[in-house]
Amino acid sequence: MGVLKKFEQRLEGLVNGTFAKVFKSEVQPVEIAGALQRECDNNATIWNRDRTVVPNDFIVELSAPDYERLSPYSGQLGDELAGMVRDYAKQQRYTFMGPIKVNLEKADDLDTGLYRVRSRTLASSSSQQAAAPAAPPGRPGPGSAPGGYGYPQSAPPAGAPPMPPAPPPGARPGGYGYPQPAAQRPSAAPASGGRTRYWIEINGTRHQISRPTLVLGRSTEADVRIDDPGVSRRHCEIRTGTPSTIQDLGSTNGIVVDGQHTTRATLRDGSRIVVGSTTIIYRQAEG
Repeated sequence: MGVLKKFEQRLEGLVNGTFAKVFKSEVQPVEIAGALQRECDNNATIWNRDRTVVPNDFIVELSAPDYERLSPYSGQLGDELAGMVRDYAKQQRYTFMGPIKVNLEKADDLDTGLYRVRSRTLASSSSQQAAAPAAPPGRPGPGSAPGGYGYPQSAPPAGAPPMPPAPPPGARPGGYGYPQPAAQRPSAAPASGGRTRYWIEINGTRHQISRPTLVLGRSTEADVRIDDPGVSRRHCEIRTGTPSTIQDLGSTNGIVVDGQHTTRATLRDGSRIVVGSTTIIYRQAEG
């Protein structure tokens, strides 16, 4: 069972009780959980063949309406999200420099249903010294550039991997916002100047994309068959190119790409696609 599915199941009791009205907001907890997974993937730092370090301190920026709905329960939701990150890291064999923390903040520049995720790697031995008083929700901390990671800038702890760079100007809210270039991701194959290869990964199985289009669905006529009752017979289609895209084919349950419900989206190496209860990782590499 996937990490996101387990996370959803743990929240079922909460949704039926205390969180029932809270989760009617535009932003759903599973979307935030998917965003945190992608944030780990995009900011993973390879130390050696046996250790890949990912961020452990996260801020989820929400629009004012979504923040007002979720903030009274931020502690409990933050704990659940931190547990999901821990489970995902174990699955991916990632490691952390310190304890995992997930906090919610308000961002006045975001519309309802949009969100941003910011992160840093914080060593446990210096977490108290490195953290300065928090800025008001939705505003950057002292010494940080507007639109940056929003934390006070301090010397990195000894032996810690470098802090990730600030997001590029104009980064789109509502998803992961700040993906690293593909060459920096540990999962991307090194460029060799050859033709671009495309593939997808489903439950650890790799499916090469050898044609310009690839249809995913539950039907035996689909190019890649997904045995999932939440998946339509012809659910969606991937088109490779510059850039590659994914298109919903009128499915019953739709598609979620990088945490966003959509009917069409641009794909990048490492893009996470959810159909039904199945997660698909899109990959591309030169050579």
